[in-house]
Amino acid sequence: MAMIRCVRIWTGQDGNSYFEEGAIDLAGGARGDLLSGKTSATSVSFQETASGGTFAWHDAPARQFVITLSGTLDFQTRNGEHFMIRPGDILLAEDTTGTGHSWQLVDDEPWRRAYVILAPGV
Repeated sequence: MAMIRCVRIWTGQDGNSYFEEGAIDLAGGARGDLLSGKTSATSVSFQETASGGTFAWHDAPARQFVITLSGTLDFQTRNGEHFMIRPGDILLAEDTTGTGHSWQLVDDEPWRRAYVILAPGV
């Protein structure tokens, strides 16, 4: 079984954002491919931020997967914890309230990503 790195960020009961590293499991499928289960989504969009970009403290606008296509980012929570997101990683952003998180690009690449807004109740 293969896995894709996934970092989940959420709001704790104290209002601060926390994160944990996990994985999306991939199992055998047709033609020898590996695939995950399906997740319902309401929209998909794409965005690019030039290298050197940053975004100050903010909450996620919705529960969403953020799939990084290019760029390496350093995310930070208000309590000083850091985690890195690299191309191919998935961020499960669930900190839609509270003190939020910030990020900055740390390589020379633009941050290209896909936002997959999760369906209610998923």
